[in-house]
Amino acid sequence: MMAPQMRVALGQFAVLDDEKIKFCKQLGINSVLLNTLTLPDIGYWEYEDLLKLRQCCEEHELVLEGIENVPLHWMLKIMLGLDGRDEEIRNYQKTIQNLGKAGIPILGHHFMPDGTWRTSYTVPLRGGARGMGFDMDLVSADRLDWTGDLVKTRDPSFAETFFSLAKEPISTEKMWDNYAYFIRAVAPVAEEAGVKLALHPDDPPVPMLGGRGRLFISVNAFRQAMEIADSPAWGINFCVGSTSSMAGGAKNVYEMIDIFGPLGKFVYGHFRDVQGDSTKFNECFLGDGNLDPVDVLRKLKQVGFTSFLIDDHVPWVDYDDSFGHRSHAHQSGYLQGMIAALG
Repeated sequence: MMAPQMRVALGQFAVLDDEKIKFCKQLGINSVLLNTLTLPDIGYWEYEDLLKLRQCCEEHELVLEGIENVPLHWMLKIMLGLDGRDEEIRNYQKTIQNLGKAGIPILGHHFMPDGTWRTSYTVPLRGGARGMGFDMDLVSADRLDWTGDLVKTRDPSFAETFFSLAKEPISTEKMWDNYAYFIRAVAPVAEEAGVKLALHPDDPPVPMLGGRGRLFISVNAFRQAMEIADSPAWGINFCVGSTSSMAGGAKNVYEMIDIFGPLGKFVYGHFRDVQGDSTKFNECFLGDGNLDPVDVLRKLKQVGFTSFLIDDHVPWVDYDDSFGHRSHAHQSGYLQGMIAALG
């Protein structure tokens, strides 16, 4: 069997249908990363459903690399530190155990109660393409109702649950307590199940948003999380774009590689580019932003990274569909070419 090599997977979708299978095959992509599965809403994913997903991939000669992000409402009490979080943790543990039993080795996650936010979805890019952007001057760090407005706009079905629970501001210190309570409960279960837990940076990487502290906004925060978890099951979803948009910009990407790469803590990665950092940035095409993408891949190769990357968020190009097939094909092909050139 060949040793694993750095490779491209297709991600950012929940349902593996015939269209996605053909798309992978025609792009020469042999593995997938599913996101927030559309399975029964019972608080955890069942073994039989997960096994069917893995077997479906195998029937089409695809590798199911992992799954990222359980539904956000399955973790709200955990992240907010509310009564009922122990039940949510038990359910999360069941999901981990069922993933391991089904032979799915990775579970990606974040720790943002109100998720990822943007202030624009139409930032002008080259040739009239559009990208997502964030501008802290347009939002409030402290107003609880600001985040609530975005929750309602982005996901109306989630808003009622969110508003019923997220009633009070939460300090960064309290959020750290909540994270420690969570990861110390689930990491030992992941170790036993043979599942890696991959932590995504906060996006946007600002200290406070909508009255809630945001933790994973710096390289040092990941050091702290690693120390708290103290587990071989703990790792990082190395989102290059989110890391590049931390305060200080692209230098964070290289610092993360230097620190966590030799430790083998990069479980997998999201590979996108951004312009700007922290309080004002926008996503863009690879090579048009803060990073030299070839150099980043070279550094990853030098520290022994042999896992997979997805292209993550992609710009909107004219005549594309809701998934962004044209843009995903471009970004994935760009990644494949760079990886092949590095040998």
